[in-house]
Amino acid sequence: MKQKLLFVLLLATLALSACGQGKPSTEIKVDMTDFAFTPNQYAVPTGQEITLQVTHDGLVQHDFIIMKYGMEVGEHFNEEDQPNIYWQIEVQPGDSKTFTFVAPDQPGTYQIVCGMAGHVEAGMVGKLEVIGQ
Repeated sequence: MKQKLLFVLLLATLALSACGQGKPSTEIKVDMTDFAFTPNQYAVPTGQEITLQVTHDGLVQHDFIIMKYGMEVGEHFNEEDQPNIYWQIEVQPGDSKTFTFVAPDQPGTYQIVCGMAGHVEAGMVGKLEVIGQ
């Protein structure tokens, strides 16, 4: 009986600690490779200055593009998507840099993509969850 209770408590602890991953932060760390963002989901508070630390371990240039609220890239990133960009940076292979941006005021889910040709198709996408305070 004690082992069963211990097991249930352990599972509950793991479940509660997993819930903390969605807590908004003003700091994001992302590793870029060919062709992925790791991690590929982030949570930030609305309207706050966000520090983005990027390490690029891939062999080709990448973008980190946050699309405007409600806007998503189709099968390909193209010129039609340009007006729908909220924020964008380019990162060269081997770079490790820090950037800042102000999170949107609108809570919700924002798509993140790499706008280089073929990178969306290869799965270089992510999500930014903007959480109201």
